[in-house]
Amino acid sequence: MFDVGFWEFALIGIIALIIVGPERMPAIARKAGTYVGKAKRFIDNIQDDISDELEIEKLKEHLNTVDNKSNILEIFDDTKNTLSDIKNNTDQK
Repeated sequence: MFDVGFWEFALIGIIALIIVGPERMPAIARKAGTYVGKAKRFIDNIQDDISDELEIEKLKEHLNTVDNKSNILEIFDDTKNTLSDIKNNTDQK
């Protein structure tokens, strides 16, 4: 995502160690790890929600297609019945 490699992390760690000192560094690293974990879970939840929405849209499209097919079948059956009735009326005359 951000394309940060080992050397970038090492440089950030060295700068942080110089700025905050070795006493406070473990607590800050722990807190940073916690926030990174929360951000990752948040992003994963958003991705899951988006994929769920896409699945719902696909299902709606499929249901609409099935609905249209059933309507076409009903029209076909009605036409078939009408033609049969016309044929029967013609044969009776």
